[in-house]
Amino acid sequence: MHPCLNVDEILRLLACELVVSGAKVAIVALACCCKSFEDPVLDALWETQDQLTPLLRCLPQEVWKEDGGSFVSQLIAFVLSVLNCLIRKSFKRIPTKAEWTHFRKHTRRMRNLKVDATKNLVTSGVLSALQLRTANEPLLPRLGSFECQDATGTLIPFIPLFLSPKTINITITFSATSRTVMVASTIAQLSTLCPYIRFVALHLPRDPVIVDAVSEMLLACNRDTLQAFLVDSPLTGEAREVLYKLPRLSHVWMVVHGPISLPPLKLPRLRGIKIEYDHNRGWLQGFRGATLGKLKSVTFRATSMSAQIGDFLEDFQGVALTASAQNTLSAFRFHCSQPWNPNYSSLLAFRQLTVLEIEFSCHDVCSSKVDDDIIVSLTQAMPKLEILRLGGIPCRSLTGVTFKGLVVLACRCLQLSKLRIHLQANSLAEVITGTEPPTSSEHITVVPGTHCALTDLQVGGTPILSASRTRLTIALVLLQIFPRILNIEYTNPQWKGVAETIETIRKVGCHVYHASKTHPPRLQ
Repeated sequence: MHPCLNVDEILRLLACELVVSGAKVAIVALACCCKSFEDPVLDALWETQDQLTPLLRCLPQEVWKEDGGSFVSQLIAFVLSVLNCLIRKSFKRIPTKAEWTHFRKHTRRMRNLKVDATKNLVTSGVLSALQLRTANEPLLPRLGSFECQDATGTLIPFIPLFLSPKTINITITFSATSRTVMVASTIAQLSTLCPYIRFVALHLPRDPVIVDAVSEMLLACNRDTLQAFLVDSPLTGEAREVLYKLPRLSHVWMVVHGPISLPPLKLPRLRGIKIEYDHNRGWLQGFRGATLGKLKSVTFRATSMSAQIGDFLEDFQGVALTASAQNTLSAFRFHCSQPWNPNYSSLLAFRQLTVLEIEFSCHDVCSSKVDDDIIVSLTQAMPKLEILRLGGIPCRSLTGVTFKGLVVLACRCLQLSKLRIHLQANSLAEVITGTEPPTSSEHITVVPGTHCALTDLQVGGTPILSASRTRLTIALVLLQIFPRILNIEYTNPQWKGVAETIETIRKVGCHVYHASKTHPPRLQ
């Protein structure tokens, strides 16, 4: 064997590359033929698992059984056993000491585990048996990351079974029907089971018991290691004081209930913050004079229809400028479920934005006032925009951005990839068709070609003329302005023809209209 293959790092690199490429059969055969490859290959194969079922297959077949129902035909049972689907696993007996030793060789190799409770094929009896066998030691002693989706009452009591002192990343989404006392008990154990936790993300039911459990967990965590605290639950006053001063915190999700005022934030490493609130916005004062030298992303969500929106953007600008956030902020998001007419000019100071999302409702009456002038101002101030979403899903209003605004957007924001705005589709059709024949070449409207990177356009219920020629014209104009457009998301079926036309033209591989060098577009 080549001397290079005696280096463990090289063997592990080769094993990882083979696993990523999907050549699992080849890599297993290699491990069986060469003893040097055995450990690196097994480590690579077992490093990340999406379910618990593969672990059971490490035990002899007589230990576990499949409960698929007595009325399943032999053919169906065979197919299900091959696909390992829709068959719940349970134990016939407790594994012996020798079987358990072999089993543990594989559990020690796992670093990342993802569990989806809705697809969990393991019964509580199996988990109880595993818990009994592990005694006082972790089942997965080297697990670094644990993720559990839709955790239910059956699985929640066994979550501590999978955690260990090596676990530093925890993401758990609890089912809305979970018993709060059971959830609170599990949360309270996290800081003890994982003393060096860095990342914790919890989606929780709302209950005072949960608030106390989360707060106690935060107070007991190692404050020198915690870097991300993304928990959608309010905290007690004592826990909030601790959270706002964690020295290494980089990402945080806060839920503010009631008229709470936050002290000035002292989080020099904070990169992203999300705040949900249901009352007034007095908590914004926590940004005034705050220590936020690395803040890049902010997300605000008004969760109640009674929340006082007001001129939120102006208020945020007033406090954010005192913390010099305009020099670092690259993503701004605001979501509310009620109609709103924001003053976008308050955001013009944040010239480094690459993501701008302002979402509000258009129920009953359209509240979006976005027009060409607003687009011109925003694009002039934010040429680095990559994602722009203004308003909710576009409604059937006839107002919005016209052909001129789209051209300005495409010419100034070349990196823009996703767009959602209210637009006037008819203005795109009129560019080509016109209402009257031009009197001279100076009056001909030119459809400019751009290098804009936009691929996704969300038009919702935006109305267009029903004529098939109009839909063809709109498709051609959009392709000329946004040459990389791939997806159009719509709720109005009139846009189906536009999307199909764009797809057809892309398959043909050519555009019909091209920019004129002699008549550049007039953007003023």
